[in-house]
Amino acid sequence: MRTIDQTTDQDGRSQAATARGRAAHVALGTIPLPRSSAAAARAGSTPRQVTAVPAAASTGVAALLRGPVRRAQVIASTPTGVYLHVPGERDGDVVGVLTSDAARLPLGCVLFRPSTGRPLVPPTATAEVGGGRVVVGHLAVSAAAWWDPRPRLPSARPALLPEGVRQLRSTLYGEGVPHSAFELPGLPTGPGGPLAALRGAVRRADLDAALRTASRLIGLGPGLTPAGDDVMAGTVAGLVLLGHPAAPRFAAGVTALAACRTTELSRALLRHAAAGRVSGEYAAVLHALVGERPLAPTVDALLAPGSTGNRATALGLCTAIDLVERTTRTR
Repeated sequence: MRTIDQTTDQDGRSQAATARGRAAHVALGTIPLPRSSAAAARAGSTPRQVTAVPAAASTGVAALLRGPVRRAQVIASTPTGVYLHVPGERDGDVVGVLTSDAARLPLGCVLFRPSTGRPLVPPTATAEVGGGRVVVGHLAVSAAAWWDPRPRLPSARPALLPEGVRQLRSTLYGEGVPHSAFELPGLPTGPGGPLAALRGAVRRADLDAALRTASRLIGLGPGLTPAGDDVMAGTVAGLVLLGHPAAPRFAAGVTALAACRTTELSRALLRHAAAGRVSGEYAAVLHALVGERPLAPTVDALLAPGSTGNRATALGLCTAIDLVERTTRTR
């Protein structure tokens, strides 16, 4: 079994094998690709001749990496990641190269090193994706290990630990703080705001009203992934992974709304959410809620200070849990 990258160093050792050892060290699950996949990745155009560094790639972007080499455009470059839009059918797609201390997004190739505090590449860098690699400016990355961004839960409709759910809610909202007081930067507050409308839909167990609220949330808020999008991504993924029977319809409605209302990166993350592909931090909380991991450290990681996007996603997860409880399990 081989990974995409099969280059060797001067000592004749496979860089991919070395990287798999690093992946195990940082507790990333790896999924090797068969020899035929590596050959398929090299089909098509030849990538630029740049020495590649290994990374652990999400299987959510395997088709992009294994496909033919295509030009891509940098849509954002930060100290913890560079995000590339790859043109294609419909909306195209997005792939990210992330440092090890970034949120492990389902569209990411995670490097085996932390951020240096400087952007990974200039925002004007040229980029290519395919043939087994991501090449952007001076940085070339090959998939030496793989991880699955869709958490493997015990069943299609897993039961959550009630105490775990209570702990998640109290950590998110604050002990003794009413849910109506919850705020997210960039989102309107008050009884007429979209978060209040979403809470009202949940209280009424009205999934259609919750979907209508998405039309007010998608694209709402500043940044590459507006907070309203993060709330909806967390809700969509939660409904899918917790087995709500209306999850496909809800997910299709949200992704359709996103088509012309928000950023390329947010649209891509919403599509991943619709397929149940989530960040490593979100997945860890779900595993904890079914009793497979300690809850407190996973919730702390998801709600790390300064992570507005993760707080919004956690609100979406709580919304999905409430909708599942109220619209399916109480009947």
